[in-house]
Amino acid sequence: MSTFTAPTAIGARKDWPAALRSVRRLLADANDTAEVFRIMRALNTSSNRAGYERLLSTPEGGRIAYQRVELAERLTDPAYLRRFPSRSLGDAYRQFLERTGYTADGLAQVSRSDDLVLDAEHPHAWFGRRTRDIHDIWHVLTGYRADDPLGEACLVAFSFAQTRGLGWALIAIGAMIKAWRTPGGRPAVRAIWEGYRNGRRAAWLLGEDYEQLLMQPIDLVRARLRISPALAYRAFMPIGF
Repeated sequence: MSTFTAPTAIGARKDWPAALRSVRRLLADANDTAEVFRIMRALNTSSNRAGYERLLSTPEGGRIAYQRVELAERLTDPAYLRRFPSRSLGDAYRQFLERTGYTADGLAQVSRSDDLVLDAEHPHAWFGRRTRDIHDIWHVLTGYRADDPLGEACLVAFSFAQTRGLGWALIAIGAMIKAWRTPGGRPAVRAIWEGYRNGRRAAWLLGEDYEQLLMQPIDLVRARLRISPALAYRAFMPIGF
């Protein structure tokens, strides 16, 4: 973990030209995950700070922030993943990892490729890492597939509603424009818009204690957090668009 030496880096100005270049590359290759982090770095200059301050205002947020658990380390530990009871959110997440071959550390490694700020020893950087590390848990909670460009676009729209980070908004809008221009793609636009609306309806997921949440029955978690079914996405569910 690098020492934080540039306080202004986390609150730097938005870099729209860099973000637009990255979103074009991402839309051309949906598997280029590194571009997602470049977009986040270019535009989400204040969302980590705002999210961290909001976390502190929640009943459990002070404790969560004080403990500063690095979720990527927890979620990469096979022994930790085996702890989750059957039909819990953690059990569903473990099955997701086994099915996709993804790892929490894999996503973290991609984000570290050229992003020293996210690895900084600073509360706002920690909050950014926490947001990154629960991304795949949100895939499990919402039902948006991670191996499908539309599923990822829907979760991006959901994430914008939750975080208010402009980087998420830019990717979602780009995906909607691409879908609109594709023959038969209008149902995909509706699915992405539904992702945003579902994110607005849901409780604020960034305020949850994920170590506790993963132990709980997934159906109860979805009900308590007001996770609406992804009906438009399920009706479409293409391999890609």
